[in-house]
Amino acid sequence: MNIPSELKYTKDHEWIKIDGDIATVGITDFAQGELGDIVYVEVETVGEELEQEEVFGTVEAVKTVSDLFLPLTGEITEFNETLESDPELVNTDPYGDGWMVKIKIADASQVDELLSADGYKELIGA
Repeated sequence: MNIPSELKYTKDHEWIKIDGDIATVGITDFAQGELGDIVYVEVETVGEELEQEEVFGTVEAVKTVSDLFLPLTGEITEFNETLESDPELVNTDPYGDGWMVKIKIADASQVDELLSADGYKELIGA
C-alpha cells in the first residue's frame, strides 16, 4: 500500500499536499482500494468556501457512494475535470493524476490537526 511520507492525511481517508496557501486533495490508496472500481466523481462546490470536514463532493464506486470531506477550511478553487471522463484515475493514480480538488487554505493552523504518514498507517493498521 502506498502512503507517501510528504503528504498529510485525514481520518476520513483524504490526502493533502500543501504548496503555500494552496492544498491539493484526493483520496488515499487505502480508500480507493476499499471502494473498488470508481465510476464517477462529483464535485459541485468549486468557488465555494467550506469549513473543515464539510462534504465537498462524492465518489461513486460500483457498489457504493461515499462523501468526500474537506480536510481544511478554504475555498475550492479547482476540480480535476479529467475525472469527469476518466474517474478510474482515482484507482490507478490516487496521489497523482487522480487528485480531486485544489483549495485556497483559510486557516493554516488546521494543518497541525492532520495525520502524518505514520499516523495514517497506524489508523488503518498498515
